Amino acid sequence: MKKTYQELKPFLILWSTQSLSQLGSAMTGFALTLWLYEETGSALQTAFLSVCSYTPYVLMSIFAGALSDRWDKKRTMLVCDAFAACCSVTVLLLLKAGSLRPVHMYILNAVSGLMNTVQQPAGEVTMTLITPKEQYQRTSGLKSFSNSLVTILHPVFATALYAAAGMDGVIGADLATFAVAFAALAFRVHIPPAEAGRADRAGETVLSGVREGLVYLFRNGRLLWLILFLAGVNFVASAFDAVLPPYVLSRENGGTAVLGAVTSCAGIATLAGSLAVTVLPAPKNRVRVILLTVLFSLGTENFILAFARTPVWWCIAQIAGWSVIPVMNANLDVILRGTVPPGMQGRIYSCRNTMQFFTIPIGTLAGGFLVDQVCEPWMARTAPNGLPARMFGAGKGSGAALVMFLLGLLGIAVCLLFGRILRLYESDGSGASLEQS
Repeated sequence: MKKTYQELKPFLILWSTQSLSQLGSAMTGFALTLWLYEETGSALQTAFLSVCSYTPYVLMSIFAGALSDRWDKKRTMLVCDAFAACCSVTVLLLLKAGSLRPVHMYILNAVSGLMNTVQQPAGEVTMTLITPKEQYQRTSGLKSFSNSLVTILHPVFATALYAAAGMDGVIGADLATFAVAFAALAFRVHIPPAEAGRADRAGETVLSGVREGLVYLFRNGRLLWLILFLAGVNFVASAFDAVLPPYVLSRENGGTAVLGAVTSCAGIATLAGSLAVTVLPAPKNRVRVILLTVLFSLGTENFILAFARTPVWWCIAQIAGWSVIPVMNANLDVILRGTVPPGMQGRIYSCRNTMQFFTIPIGTLAGGFLVDQVCEPWMARTAPNGLPARMFGAGKGSGAALVMFLLGLLGIAVCLLFGRILRLYESDGSGASLEQS
């Protein structure tokens, strides 16, 4: 046990402090969503916060992996963390001066999102460099655990701090967690140099690496269609994320505390699903498992929320939808790691990230637009005793419920369409390698 601790000590220091900082950042993001919705009452303006955070990731992720391979890992992480902290300080200063406007938040979220895009691959490589190979499975489980814990805790802590001390308290906590993580990385963690990558040894450029990754995906049709399927899923899921805050906050029995509880249920379900993954046997057909888990998630969660009227059912919907997501993610991870040659995984993953996640900002905008400009106005014009009102309720929030229903239908359509395409690859044997992983 002592030997294991000594081997994992650098990882444990970095993992624990970075997870703490991640919790602080998530709390700030959640509190900013509450503040902006209270100020504007607009689902679209609130959703634009996520769009500005995610757009740099979509645009730059395809290059970020290759760039981080060429830069010093510790320096990259420290600089990116410092820029993100400066964004939080700027928000606090503008807030104290009474000058904080949505446009300021959008710009700062975009800068913070860009820093996260560059920092993420450097952080992933760093974790590999400081972890013995025989401990990979254990450290992977710890990272999954901390991510679930952050999802559970950040809305609870953010809601409590926001109610007690306002945005000042939330950002103050964020900056405190940043200081701990920054000091630990700077002074307590030694990162050994990485082996020179193929790109560095052969003089390969960033663009040629990106091109090679795209060519590989387009030559492996079933893997490409699986990624495109998940891009469609991300469109539906990101629209859902944009609709959930106005759906809960605008209801008479909703509010910030209820939104925090509902959001935490997603983390609890994810944590339970992550534990279940560790004991489930390997399936015969991983692609089919991915399709079925996504179909269950998008179908149950959206439809329950569309017709439910009480916070208890909203929590049940979150638990139902999120409990199977770790199963989907685990099977996808096995397919990717088992299909893509290790020497190409960096560039393939970067290309995959751009192709799979480009729909997130689009879906987020679409969700906010549908609530503000289409469904809420339409529901306001319907008869109080009409069928739409009986199905989705009356008053503010009924339009968001209607959007949930439409997203459930769209999610089922995406699963059926891409399921048919992937089965065609299965029937002609072209995707056999995916099931051998």
